[in-house]
Amino acid sequence: MGPLSGLRVVEIASAAPAPFACMVLSDLGAEVLRIDRPSTARRGRAQTLDPLVRGRQSVAVDLKSSGGSEVVRRLVAGADVLVEGFRPGVMERLGLGPDDCAQINAQLIYARMTGWGQSGPLAARAGHDINYIALAGALEPLGRAGERPLPPLNLVADFGGGGMLLVVGVLAALHERTASGRGQIVDAAMVDGTALLTAFVHGMRAQGIWSETRGENVLGGAAPFYDTYVTADGGYVAVGALERKFYDQLLAGLGLAGDDLPEQLDRSGWPQLRARFAQVFLTRTRDEWAEHFATSDACVSPVLSPGEAPADSHLSSRETFVDVGGLVQPAPAPRFSRTPPDVPSRAPLPGADSAEALARWGFDASEVARLVQSGCVVSSGGVPAHAAPAEPVEATA
Repeated sequence: MGPLSGLRVVEIASAAPAPFACMVLSDLGAEVLRIDRPSTARRGRAQTLDPLVRGRQSVAVDLKSSGGSEVVRRLVAGADVLVEGFRPGVMERLGLGPDDCAQINAQLIYARMTGWGQSGPLAARAGHDINYIALAGALEPLGRAGERPLPPLNLVADFGGGGMLLVVGVLAALHERTASGRGQIVDAAMVDGTALLTAFVHGMRAQGIWSETRGENVLGGAAPFYDTYVTADGGYVAVGALERKFYDQLLAGLGLAGDDLPEQLDRSGWPQLRARFAQVFLTRTRDEWAEHFATSDACVSPVLSPGEAPADSHLSSRETFVDVGGLVQPAPAPRFSRTPPDVPSRAPLPGADSAEALARWGFDASEVARLVQSGCVVSSGGVPAHAAPAEPVEATA
């Protein structure tokens, strides 16, 4: 089920951003076959607890062997998309680069997820989310005035500028293929995607309404009406009352309407406003404030932990989180009126689906048995793939 039903994707297992992109594609109905390393297949069950790997089958293939590379080439012949997340040149050395795959399947969308991109002075360098957002200008503004920049977990480059932009690139390339009949390479770089996310900042700079000093921008914590506050129980509330009509409701909800306070946009009065707001928010607990503002447009929300979020009444009513095999995790998004996606299946044990998946993609039983015997394909737990139970994911989960 889902709007991408019928789409076939081969995923070469890698770290966070590419699996996230493949999770989204799978959530939306694509059939994603994950190619895991044999060493991963022999190392336990941690992958089964990772929502980033949910919703697909897993085959463990030794890509460094000629037989393993041939398995992937066979799979590429029947795929719409290939997703890989290695440094530039790795897939080419394995004989699985874009040119190699284009000779097999001229309609293949070859999606490449890297930090620095396929070209440029840093293309071959290592990096992580914090490095990409630092270079793209997204890290420097984050944090309190006078303090060091604060990394926003790895949400910006890995998942927003990386995995999500890879999904956009894949869908755009698939749309173009309907007219041209040809595949192409999608070069998704986390540094590029992060830069794209800062477009509004560059617009504000051009208009002269952006401060280059950390902590002095309205959306960066400078404004008392766009900030977080401590509550009586040590919890926090988030306030986002930017517009005047919402700000007026904030004052009313705090019991400050009519008080002699500085004007909302008078920056010289912001320290006084912040001190007054902080004083009032300390008089009730987080949940009491949440209930107090529940029917207001003051833009006040409780700051929930990841563990608390699924139980929130709004998120619960929308089923924003789902239980997958006993593990609560975010549900597929966005929503579709005619082609809603199914609840995803639990992440597979690496290599658990070798026989079933390869058969589904055109390999016969004798071929699978030969590949397992040669070591090119490994079944989880060292069990020969042709002897695996009919439903290995459920049997081993």
